[in-house]
Parts: sequence; C-alpha cells; structure tokens
Amino acid sequence: MMQPKDRILVALDTPDVAKAQHLSRQLQGHVGGVKLGLEFFNANGHDGVRAVTHGDDDATPRGAATPNQPLFLDLKFHDIPNTVAGAIRSVTPLAPKIVNVHAGGGPAMMKAALQAAEFAAEPLGITRPMVIAVTVLTSMDDDDLSAVGQQGPTEEQVVRLAKLTQDCGLDGVVCSAREIAAIRKACGPDFKLIVPGIRPEWADKGDQKRTMTPREAVDAGADYIVIGRPITQANDPVAAAKAIAESLT
Repeated sequence: MMQPKDRILVALDTPDVAKAQHLSRQLQGHVGGVKLGLEFFNANGHDGVRAVTHGDDDATPRGAATPNQPLFLDLKFHDIPNTVAGAIRSVTPLAPKIVNVHAGGGPAMMKAALQAAEFAAEPLGITRPMVIAVTVLTSMDDDDLSAVGQQGPTEEQVVRLAKLTQDCGLDGVVCSAREIAAIRKACGPDFKLIVPGIRPEWADKGDQKRTMTPREAVDAGADYIVIGRPITQANDPVAAAKAIAESLT
C-alpha cells in the first residue's frame, strides 16, 4: 500500500546539477521521488539526470540501471509519432518511474510512446516507465484556452483528453486537482492522476492558476502530487516534506 510520503514528487526546478543533487539526496526516503524537467534536461542531459537520481559518485557506477531516487522525467514530448517514440527510447535507459507526452499530440503519437517504452525497457531488464499525458497545463485557464483556439471550458477539455489518453492505453494523465473528480468519473479508479499546482495552505500560490492543498488533492483522488517551491525553497526541505506527508495521514 502506498505510504503518504510516496505520493509526493518534488519538482527540482533548477538547471544546477549540484543543487538538484543535494536536494535529491536530502529528500531521499522522505518523498516518493523527484521531478526533473526541460530546463534541467536541456542544460545537463543524461549525465545530469544520473547525477541526481543515481547518485553518481565514486561509490556508484555511472549509469546504474536502478535509480536511488525515483524519477518523474517531465519532458512533455509532442511531435510526430516516430520522433516521440525515438525520444522515449532514448530516455528509458535512465529508468524513470514516469515519463510524459502531450495528449494533444493525438492517438498515434501516444500509442507510439507507450510501445517505445515497452520495447526499450524489456532488454534493459528494467520496469517500463509509467507513460502519462499532459491534458491542459495548470498555468492555463478558460481565457488561455480560448486564446489558442481550444474548446473549453477547461474541465471539459481536460476530460476529453483524459479519455483519449485512456483509450490509447496510457497509464494516466497530468491534471489540475480541480479536474480530479471529473476524470475519475470518466476514467475510473485505476487511471493514474499526477497532479501539479499543489500548494500547502502556508505556501504562496505562485504561477499556478488551478491549485489545491495536498490534503484536498489526495482526498479528491490524486495518486501523486507534484510540489516544488514549498519544499525546495524551505529553510528545511526535509521538514517541509515531512509536514506535507503528515498532512496526508
């Protein structure tokens, strides 16, 4: 059974390998994993990811198959199916727990991503990464959707894309906490929901427009919650992570 701390994925939103590595090591065992995104990956590539998740140093062989810290590799692939499949194959040796694509890339692209993850993981002897899709970015609201010509309201677009994702066989979606109930109704209890835009009551809302507290999100049905600055910028990141985990019990 998943422990409260296992639901917490910490967003290490920095391009600094040493800083990300330090935070990852501090938080190891206190959270369910870390999230590394485009800024970090584009600056540091595979070696940077390994340094953070595998703890590459004199005691740990470079490129060890199983990370010491579970990884949500948040690169949001969105391209033609063959290109996305190749991208998934290229990052699978990092043994991420979760990888993601944009649901807006369509069925062929999502199916290609899932198939690539399966084929790449098997010969490496590692668990296939969970392949999830981004529905609507949590920084967007109805006005933003309208501005880019997408059909709203936001919740309806999120559910539409979540159902498409499930139909393509993917494991789940990234969504706002405020769409959890609607997605659960449409997609059932086993479809994984990874929820960013989470802010403890004591934290600043930042640039997220559709937020909830950790407790509210988990009570609503989130499987994993993504939290960044309330932990990473705390005076004591471990204490902040423990406080959030405690709020989930």
